Amino acid sequence: MSIAAVVIGRNEGARLIACLERLAGRVDRIIYVDSGSTDGSLEAAGDAGATVVALDMGQPFTAARARNAGLATLPDTVDFVQFLDGDCALRGGWIETALRFLHDNPECAVVCGRRRERHPEISIYNQLIDMEWDTPIGPAKACGGDALMRVAALRGVDGYRDTLIAGEEPELCVRLRQAGWGIWRLDAEMTWHDADLTRLAQWWQRSKRAGHAFAEGAALHGAAPERHWVAETRRALVWGGALPASILLAGIFVTPWAFILLLIYPAQVLRLSRNHGLSWAFFTTLAKFAEAQGALKYYLRRGPARIIEYK
Repeated sequence: MSIAAVVIGRNEGARLIACLERLAGRVDRIIYVDSGSTDGSLEAAGDAGATVVALDMGQPFTAARARNAGLATLPDTVDFVQFLDGDCALRGGWIETALRFLHDNPECAVVCGRRRERHPEISIYNQLIDMEWDTPIGPAKACGGDALMRVAALRGVDGYRDTLIAGEEPELCVRLRQAGWGIWRLDAEMTWHDADLTRLAQWWQRSKRAGHAFAEGAALHGAAPERHWVAETRRALVWGGALPASILLAGIFVTPWAFILLLIYPAQVLRLSRNHGLSWAFFTTLAKFAEAQGALKYYLRRGPARIIEYK
């Protein structure tokens, strides 16, 4: 039984070195796929013992394309692959726990665990991401960027979809589940993640990217019975687009009293605050405007999509 790790990144600096150090001795081979770094990441990864793959940046970059490039380097003798983003670090014991689970559950193709923010205290945005990672354990519809997967199952569905600029893991998991494979989330510590989001503009871009992913995912797999990201897309477009636009037009062309309908937003914040508190509710509501922007970007785009950067 052979296991490899595929790490993707660009200009991750010390975080990449920490990522590779945590993998040393835990997997049989490490592949680092770089997407145009200018900080010496390629040389540093090579010095750390990783096989380095430099993406051709003449083509539009996506994380999906980078992961596929790493997967393509693996020989047929590799049974499992641990995917990691370069700003993440593996937790002790994860590989052994995940391999044991996949050995005992041959119907599962993907297993993931708890991803946590390394520094949730430095900003509200890091705190929100840390809460986002806290998902239910057990059978899952999707995984994130960090996950251990069966190589044969991945290749059986032709890997990731290269053209997706976001949401590539849930889309992959849709196709794996349609092929009869299971996805599972364990109550086990898997990775530290370092989002390093300190500004509203960064968080907005990240939310905008999510909206783009919702819309494209719904376009690909929105039909019944999957209905992939249909509800998420609808909520973004209604709360972040159609509803405020309708109130604005009614206030301008019908009666100024229509603007009172904007109170539906603080009411929504108060309603959602019962779940995870006021800050989470406020930013979840505000995110719908950025998500609507991302969804509209998908619907209106011409030509290949360009990745929406937030770091």
